[in-house]
Amino acid sequence: MPTEPTPAIGEARAALAARLREIRVDADMSAIELARRAGWPRSKVSKIEHARQTPTADDIRVWCRLIGADDQAADLIATRHAVEGMWVELRRLQRTGLRRFQDSFVPLWERTRQFRIYEAGVVPGLFQTPAYAKARMRRIIEFSGIPDDLEHAVQARMDRQRVVYAGGHTFAAVLEENVLHARIGDTDMMAAQLAHLISVAVLPNVSLGIIPRDIDRIMWASPGFWIYDDARVIVETPSAQLTITQPREVAVYARWFAELSSMAVVGQPARRIITDAIGALDG
Repeated sequence: MPTEPTPAIGEARAALAARLREIRVDADMSAIELARRAGWPRSKVSKIEHARQTPTADDIRVWCRLIGADDQAADLIATRHAVEGMWVELRRLQRTGLRRFQDSFVPLWERTRQFRIYEAGVVPGLFQTPAYAKARMRRIIEFSGIPDDLEHAVQARMDRQRVVYAGGHTFAAVLEENVLHARIGDTDMMAAQLAHLISVAVLPNVSLGIIPRDIDRIMWASPGFWIYDDARVIVETPSAQLTITQPREVAVYARWFAELSSMAVVGQPARRIITDAIGALDG
């Protein structure tokens, strides 16, 4: 069985396999008979039903036609496409540089009404200053060996931030306190970034929570994730981007975000933690 990059993808593949098996069993057709009618090796049906082989769209069409379930083919194929699209290599997304990658998010950001954001290591792109964004993107370009379009990419990120001020969008962000102390540039740049966080935190459509480093945790830290309304979750790792759209999986992340939020301080206590972090820069 192939190793999945995340449990969510493995579970999605298993769910598709289970649905295919279920409609075969409901049709009272054996796996051997289905394989025979389709002209497949006898082991193919078993591999598909045990998620050891991902069916092609044509496989699903044949499957449904032979067992009299043509009406389910379109939905099953859409599920298959969703599973295959969950995990996309960042290098492929970024192969023409970071600017186009930044611009690809614009339609999603513009139609999203509610953003829920968790970050454990970096300031979210929505709240970055140009200098902070430049320092972070420069390192991504160097590490990944992608085309250097740094200035255009930074401008694209700044342009995307208009959604914060355009109206019609709300933002709930939860940051680990370590984000405030993770230096990616000189002290002046970091101080300006943290001061900008304070200014963003007082906007009426923004809730900024900080999880103190010394809190008794009820939920562990995780890779950062963004929830767009209740429709989509995006998680970035060093090598790939995971997109989750299945409602059950999105609900898990929503619960996770709620647990993380319950540990965070907001308002004046959060701003005080940020102010203390600014003071510690000269320490």
